[in-house]
Amino acid sequence: MKARFTLAEIQQHALGIVDRDGLSALTMRSLAASLRTGPMTVYNYVDGRDALEELVVDAVSARVEVPEPTGDWIADTRAVATALWRAVRAHPAAIPLVLTRRTSSPASVVPAEALASALACGGLHDDDLMVAFRTVMSFVMGIAQAELAGPITRGATRDSAAQRLGALAEDGLPTLAKLAPIGAALAGQEFDRGLEMILAGIRLTAAQSHDHA
Repeated sequence: MKARFTLAEIQQHALGIVDRDGLSALTMRSLAASLRTGPMTVYNYVDGRDALEELVVDAVSARVEVPEPTGDWIADTRAVATALWRAVRAHPAAIPLVLTRRTSSPASVVPAEALASALACGGLHDDDLMVAFRTVMSFVMGIAQAELAGPITRGATRDSAAQRLGALAEDGLPTLAKLAPIGAALAGQEFDRGLEMILAGIRLTAAQSHDHA
């Protein structure tokens, strides 16, 4: 029998539910309703909750606009990391799944392969390559989560959050008191500047590896 839906269609409907109504709203019934079919039909494509969650991760991964390699490994690493960050932060409700749910489908790991390949082109290998890869991935996912779990999603502003932190920090926490207003002023710059710091360290590690080769 010819399939009524493609896997890509089901993925996009699952992600749409999470984007619109949150992760808890994703069920076999809600997915069936979105597809305008019955739950039993959905079971022909998805066999349970784990598979539903993998669909969402795959759908987010499919939204990553992986850039073509340029031959400049630092620029390529920066471009892939930025593409990942943009895709993840565009779907805040799905971030917990992207952080915790692993999937083995080839399409879902294309962005990760692009990142690892860019780093490898810098001469990193074995332990150094693994550490660099995990560091960049952790930064991308962590800062996306921090941004979207912050005051913006709770209906507050960065300025008001900074004021609250400043008031608390002044009571015996002077360094945090100084950082609070800076954090508000850095809105929109943290990802780029943080990534540059990380890339500077990775570049140094690669250069030292070449020197010892």
